[in-house]
Amino acid sequence: MATPSVTATASATATAAPSSKPTPTSTTTTTTTYRARDHARAQAGTEVDAMPVLPASGWPAPPEGVAAEDVVWAETVAGGNYTHKVLARGTELRLTDLTGDACAHLLLHCADRPWERLNTADTVKVFWNAYLGEGHLLLSDQGRVLASVTRDTSGRHDALTGTSSLARNTARYGDGTAQSASPAGRELFKLAALKNGLTPRDLPPSVSFFQGVRIAEDGTAEFTGSVGPGGTVTLRAEQDVTVLLANVPHPLDPRPAYTCGNLGVLAHRARPTAPGDPLWEATPEGRRAFLNTADHLTARGIA
Repeated sequence: MATPSVTATASATATAAPSSKPTPTSTTTTTTTYRARDHARAQAGTEVDAMPVLPASGWPAPPEGVAAEDVVWAETVAGGNYTHKVLARGTELRLTDLTGDACAHLLLHCADRPWERLNTADTVKVFWNAYLGEGHLLLSDQGRVLASVTRDTSGRHDALTGTSSLARNTARYGDGTAQSASPAGRELFKLAALKNGLTPRDLPPSVSFFQGVRIAEDGTAEFTGSVGPGGTVTLRAEQDVTVLLANVPHPLDPRPAYTCGNLGVLAHRARPTAPGDPLWEATPEGRRAFLNTADHLTARGIA
């Protein structure tokens, strides 16, 4: 597959889920199997705003200091779409709000033990902080670290609300099914989960990045929105993890139209957090979570 240009990946926000398929012209004929095959093959090399780059090493702008061959995931995800990938321990995953309207809803599962998965309640309460940001650890219900937030230039995130539902999107936009112009985040998570051998029962509450929520003095959730285009969040996988991402409007976004912009996804090989790293020693709670993780991995002969 050809590599898309850097400018193409930062296209304008769409108010409906953009198609990733080229639109046939009026002269296209697929009335026979041979013509359908020829038409399909003719799409080779087509570039669209939102697409994966294969191989990922073909991405034109690796992070500074990262060799192209170390890039393992490069993709632009359109609004109203989803993606997924299994990442090795130590991999760094950078998410970028390309337009100022992306909202990256995230779930993490241990790659070989999907029953161990992101627990938003523990992620919030263990660190005495409901607001995600640089230095925060994403925990499982086993008290182990699934991923750490190593860099954050946005500061507008949410660990409390979760993603949108079929019922809510149907009431608000007229439809919330996965194939509609206004798919709900949970419906897209179901598809991503299915492709990794998971079921709806395996989908806990998610966290989201780039569209903020704060809790007011009276306990109500206030939507604070985005900081604008270009915000990034970098996560480091502290175990082998299955990553599920749904790029859909935040459920508290007050705009009447289904509005969600392109999301940049870029991952590269790196090293997991180790003893002596400032992140390991940042808080007593974090140190305990890293020790729990190390104990588990050591017993399995992984670390």
